[in-house]
Amino acid sequence: MTATEPPRAESPAPDGAAAPRNGLVRQLGSFVVIGALAAVVDFGFYHLLLNLGLWVPVSKGISFILGTTTAYLLNKRFTFDSAGTGGKGRFAGFVALYATTFAVNVGVNSLVLSLLPETLPHAESLAWLVAQGTATAINFVMLRTVVFKA
Repeated sequence: MTATEPPRAESPAPDGAAAPRNGLVRQLGSFVVIGALAAVVDFGFYHLLLNLGLWVPVSKGISFILGTTTAYLLNKRFTFDSAGTGGKGRFAGFVALYATTFAVNVGVNSLVLSLLPETLPHAESLAWLVAQGTATAINFVMLRTVVFKA
C-alpha cells in the first residue's frame, strides 16, 4: 500500500480470523448513495421518455435498465469491492437478479398506476417511487447475499 492509497477494509480480526471485507453498515451506506445517483438516472430518463411520448411500460423499462446498469457498475466497484472478480458465474447471477427485478419494477409501476386515480397529480412519479423502492430492497439483499457474496 502506498501513501496515497486508503487503508483496506480487510484487516485481521482480534481473534486472528479475517475481518469481513465490508461491514453491513458501510455497504448499506454506499448502496444508498450509489442508489440515489442511479435513481436520478432512472427517474430522469423515465420522465424524458414519457415526455417524448413513449408508452409508460416502455419508458419504465428503458429507464430501469439505464439506472440499474449505473447502479451495478458502481456497486460492483465501490459497495461490494469486487472489481474484476467473479467471471461468468457472477454475471449470470446479475442477469438473473436484474431480469427478476426488472419484471418486479415494471409490474409494480404499472400496478400502482392502475390503482391510483387518473386525476392524481404526479401519479407517474409516485408509481415510479413505489416500484423503485421495491426493486431496490430486493437488489440490495440479493447483491449482498448472492451475487457479490464474499
